[in-house]
Amino acid sequence: MSAIQRIITDRYAGRNVPITLVLPDGARVPLSPTPAVDVFARTHKGLRLLSKPALGNLARAYVHGDVDFTGSARTILGIAESLVGAVEHGPEGVTARWKQFVHQRRSNRRNIAYHYDVSNAFYRLWLDERLVYSCAYFKSPTDTLDAAQVNKIDHICRKLDLAPGEAFLDIGCGWGALILHAAQHYGVQAHGITLSKNQFEHVSREIAARGLGARVKVELRDYLDLPDDVLYDKVASVGMFEHVGVARFPKYFGKIYRVLKPGGLVLNHGITHNALGATGLGSGIGEFVEDYVFPGGELTHVSKVVEGMASAGLEAIDAEALREHYARTLWCWVDRLEAHSEEAIREVGDERFRVWRIYMAGSAHAFDRGWLSLWQILAGKPLPDGSLPHPLTREYMYAAR
Repeated sequence: MSAIQRIITDRYAGRNVPITLVLPDGARVPLSPTPAVDVFARTHKGLRLLSKPALGNLARAYVHGDVDFTGSARTILGIAESLVGAVEHGPEGVTARWKQFVHQRRSNRRNIAYHYDVSNAFYRLWLDERLVYSCAYFKSPTDTLDAAQVNKIDHICRKLDLAPGEAFLDIGCGWGALILHAAQHYGVQAHGITLSKNQFEHVSREIAARGLGARVKVELRDYLDLPDDVLYDKVASVGMFEHVGVARFPKYFGKIYRVLKPGGLVLNHGITHNALGATGLGSGIGEFVEDYVFPGGELTHVSKVVEGMASAGLEAIDAEALREHYARTLWCWVDRLEAHSEEAIREVGDERFRVWRIYMAGSAHAFDRGWLSLWQILAGKPLPDGSLPHPLTREYMYAAR
């Protein structure tokens, strides 16, 4: 038995980790009497990482082919955590770099392009038919992903109490599902902005194909460049503020306040940390996401989001946590991506496929474990007399239409 093999055997002795570790020379080391999957140390670097693992380093090793596994990503994530042990989350890691990172518009555009301008064909392999890349809303355990995404879009429209003729802004509109739905089903004048060229071109085609040119507009524009003299009755921001950065909350929520009419409503839908004070996931996860998936991204606790809104003059009137919904959404995406793995690899290459597979599975695991959450926060801009007209109960969000 080699020295590294002895180290691994000693490290995991008695822990009943349900894997067989396959060494670079092909030797097999069962870590359980009943292993469920094979984990391959393809290189000696991969073997060293498995001897003292951290989740972020294991993800990097998988991306670069130093480590591989059989079975589904859903299965391997729970096993990976058992290999690592306790995962602590706090302000270390990616946070230090984040404090040195200044969000300039050029950086925002580059970061968005890195994440979203991969390939529309790639996203079509695993997103729903409307290309909604955010947490779905499952009203029933039997809901399909497509149905749950329509539920989510309509849930946002209902929360905002959209009405015919209102001016509606979607900051970070993605592939346009929300603005198209809001115009077609709620009669609003919808305006979407994005920094992704691929998304902008897709939405432009959809507007033309549906004959909605008079009611829906999309622009390739930074939210900071929105003119302050064009006001909206309602504003939504879905899965976008994670790119903003806590230090820029005053500019972000301040801009929303300035473009929102007095008495208007805004809904912010975004991912948050569940641990107070945490700004990065532990065990190297935050650094992996920063380097491979969301350059320039930052998460915070929901209390900081409410505080940011309040500091800008926006009054929070409703909040809903959708943690379990996002876990289920992500597992749907992972299952779809794995089912189309060959097509995905042809489209974006093996390494990028691996990045997305392990990133989404890791994110689903983080939501399942309660490390992350997803909050929809509804807020309003009070009228000069301090009043904020809105329904007194939540019944309007669920009433039949």
